[in-house]
Order: sequence, then C-alpha cells, then structure tokens
Amino acid sequence: MQPPVSVTDPDDFNTHWRKPPNFRMQVPFDYLFLPAIDILDRIRRDDEVRFTILGDDDWKVRMDRTATFRTAPVEEIATWPFRLVHFNLARFYGELLNGFQEEVMVPWRTYLSAQGFTWQRCAPILFLSSEGAASTYHNDNSHGLVWQVQGVKTFHSYHNPDKYLSPEAAVLGETTGEDPPSHDEAARQSVMMQSGDQLWSHALTPHWVTTESPLALSVTLAHGGLCRRGRYTDRELALRDHWDKHPAEAWTLDLAHTRY
Repeated sequence: MQPPVSVTDPDDFNTHWRKPPNFRMQVPFDYLFLPAIDILDRIRRDDEVRFTILGDDDWKVRMDRTATFRTAPVEEIATWPFRLVHFNLARFYGELLNGFQEEVMVPWRTYLSAQGFTWQRCAPILFLSSEGAASTYHNDNSHGLVWQVQGVKTFHSYHNPDKYLSPEAAVLGETTGEDPPSHDEAARQSVMMQSGDQLWSHALTPHWVTTESPLALSVTLAHGGLCRRGRYTDRELALRDHWDKHPAEAWTLDLAHTRY
C-alpha cells in the first residue's frame, strides 16, 4: 500500500494542503498532556461531552453503561467499548489543559499566519476511545491537523476521495453512517498513528478512524474557512458555492453532521 507523504517543511505544506490525499506532518508542539485516563475521568463528567457506548452486548447492557458512564469507576469505563468527543476545549484551558492555548494554539496560528493563511475558525477537538471502537464514516467541513497524543489509532481515507464522494455530496453530509461503504482496499489510505504522530486531514473528504490500543487520546486542530493568499481548496469551494446559494445555512453546517 502506498505510504502517505510526510511533510516537515513549510514549502511542502503550502504545496500539499490544497488537495488530497492526507499526509503526515511533524509539528514540534511543546506541550505535555495528562495521562489519557485522567483526562477521561474529568471530561466524561462535563455537560458538553458526547459519547457513544459500542459493542455487541445487548441493548440493556449498553443502556446501563450509558446511564453510569459519568459516575462508574474510570478504570471500569476504560474497559468498555466507547467513543467520546468534546468540541469546546477552551473551557478546560485553565485546568485540565492548562497552557494549551499558549503552547499549542498560539504557535500554530502564528505559523499559519506567517505562511499567508487566514481562517474563520481554528479550534481544537478532543477524541477518546477504547480498543476496537470505530468512529462513524463521515466527512468534516474543516481541515484537520490530527495529533495522536496517546495510544494507537488508524486513520482511514482514500487516495482519491473524488471517486467515492464528490465535494457537492460532502457538503450535504451524504457520508454520515456507522460503517464505510464497500470499496476497493487498494484505494484506501490507512495510516496507523502512534503516540506523537500527526496527520493532515483534508476538508470534505470521507474518512473513519479505528482504535488499536486499550485507550487512545487524540486532538484535532480544526480549521474552518482556511485560505492561503486568497485561495481556498477545490473541495471547500463547493461549500462556499453552497453557502452563496443558501445563505441561511451559512455557519450552521458545522453543527449539522457532528453525529458521533
């Protein structure tokens, strides 16, 4: 299987960010996260957290686990198949993620600005999951710098996503589902990500993620309206065109397909 390109130089990033497929990155963030299980223990109790209990157990087991997810011993929770996401990490900057704004977000935004980028939104999203868990099959309206913080995940997409999902269909969220459709495995780009690895995920491209370790923590820096010197990516132009035709929907699509 063809390995992804690895981008370490700003000029390379400026070249590769506009078109799929995804590529590896190496951004030297100087930030130390708490252990994943400690973050799980705190963030699962927050009102804005979203989680899904998975597995082949009968519905009653899943419902009981859902009801006690916030209060059961965290060591027990970590053995359950689940996926969790939090979209509003700024509320933890003073405690759980102390220093994250200064040590990650400010340097990254400064780097983008120096390369001629502008954006309408640049914010982190946190993901936690247990072994065997999989995300939905979906696309995002934002470009993502995916940072595998702890544990192991595999990020699945396609070498040529246009063959599987047009930009116009992606704007309408036609990818959203629990499992990916049947496809040629040779066309799939599957990137195993160990702790510390990073990957650039292009906006409006279909993908899904599987967890390969007992507990895995990742953070994605999501970029809405990313533009370099007046140029958007080709796929994002489809989103801009949709908003021009349906102005009442502008800024609502970010929330329309955040099923998790």
